[in-house]
Amino acid sequence: MKFCSECASPVSLSIPAGDNRPRYVCGNCGTIHYQNPKMVLGSIPVWERDGELKVLLCKRAIEPRYGYWTLPAGFMENNETTGEAAIRETQEEAGANIKLGNLFSLLNVARVHQVHMFYLAELLDLDFAPGEESLDVRLFTEQEIPWNDLAFPTIRTTLELFFADRVKLREGGSYGVHTQDITRAMRADDEPT
Repeated sequence: MKFCSECASPVSLSIPAGDNRPRYVCGNCGTIHYQNPKMVLGSIPVWERDGELKVLLCKRAIEPRYGYWTLPAGFMENNETTGEAAIRETQEEAGANIKLGNLFSLLNVARVHQVHMFYLAELLDLDFAPGEESLDVRLFTEQEIPWNDLAFPTIRTTLELFFADRVKLREGGSYGVHTQDITRAMRADDEPT
């Protein structure tokens, strides 16, 4: 950040009185510009018929991670709830109609200043298609998921937790709410983080 969004004067990085972290502070009007993590919201859209469960994944048409598979997700907008953001992102990226379920995973990705949240979701129909940010949208069984071509560690973690909970569900358990800190970087041949 170079200029104040309030008065357009130059800002400098300093620790304001009563704070403990460097912030961008305007020397002219005194505005402190706080920078906070971005929220990424998405869903785990599933279609289950005749005992077979499939998860809807999107192949990314944008960077980072162009051409890799992901759950439908994206940045939360102002004036929407986390659930509204998950539904909107699913519609935008996959053209899918879903019934949103409970929160499933909350993953802290501190190294890139993000928090990723995924909701359980049921596909209401099979009327889906790639949006502008997707090259392809497909249903996958657990065995068909392109595990080596998943876009981000948060997607892999969420899917692994989801399928682990499916085993518990068959044994009379239920889906949990999972929280984790994602500290591992992507592979060396992947886009740097």
